[in-house]
Amino acid sequence: MIKDKISNQFEKRLYQFINFIKFEKGLSENTISSYRIDITQYLLFLMINNIEDFNNVTDIHISNFLKILAESELSDTTRIRYLSSIKSFHRFLFLEKIVENDVSELIDLPKRKRKLPETLSIPEIEKILNQPNTSTPIGIRDRSILETLYGCGIRVTELINLSKKDIIWESEIIRIIGKGSKERIVPIGSSALFWLDKYIKEIRPKIVKKSITNEIIYLNQKGSKFSRMGIWKIIKEYSLRSGLNNVHPHTFRHSFATHLLEGGADLRAVQEMLGHADISTTQIYTHINRDYIKQVHKDHHPRG
Repeated sequence: MIKDKISNQFEKRLYQFINFIKFEKGLSENTISSYRIDITQYLLFLMINNIEDFNNVTDIHISNFLKILAESELSDTTRIRYLSSIKSFHRFLFLEKIVENDVSELIDLPKRKRKLPETLSIPEIEKILNQPNTSTPIGIRDRSILETLYGCGIRVTELINLSKKDIIWESEIIRIIGKGSKERIVPIGSSALFWLDKYIKEIRPKIVKKSITNEIIYLNQKGSKFSRMGIWKIIKEYSLRSGLNNVHPHTFRHSFATHLLEGGADLRAVQEMLGHADISTTQIYTHINRDYIKQVHKDHHPRG
């Protein structure tokens, strides 16, 4: 896109729209920033095409703008975001009676290609879990981190915020505060429970700084709360030692869900454990499960 300054009239409407989504919609600063960038580029495109009045905009202008985005080799996700921003902007202009029609109304958002999450096999998971040197304090801590990630399928943010009060030892479950401060209860397997207990009793007391960490379970070597990047580095280190590349924190979560379904777990139960608000989010793992079932059939059925 050609970089230039949008007209005062366009700037005025953009300013009104930004105030609307900021104060009435209560969107985050990052989301508002994305809207501003997307719509500014769109308004520049309109100016290049000699459009000075929003009432002169047609659906063809929007389609042509989207074609330019496609030619720029932007990802599907980015182009969908641009169109969503444009539709929101035109809807605002219509509701505020700045334009007579919402020309974006008939332009549908393209369906985002759903990428199947990458998962590890059970032997690959076990290989990573066995990498930490558990004769050392750091090795015990790292083994506990890996076991908890895989054993409970929790997100990294949830892991680093785990508190000692969240572990219900007698019931072998943990309380997790997930997205939107929603609470869920997840069973913790015997292996993860063993390493968690060992870490809390033997290792954590040696590195804890109560004035800093309070009841947070997992601490770095400075006795402080882990960052997301700190956990990512641990996973990367032990994955590479195992000869596995491109393993991310979420890979453990994906593997957790997939292995449960492969073992015959109920989809609703997996949804609850993952903390998905919509079961359609969990259903993506059934595609992986079907691939696994087909492979089992092919490998073991006499007519496979």
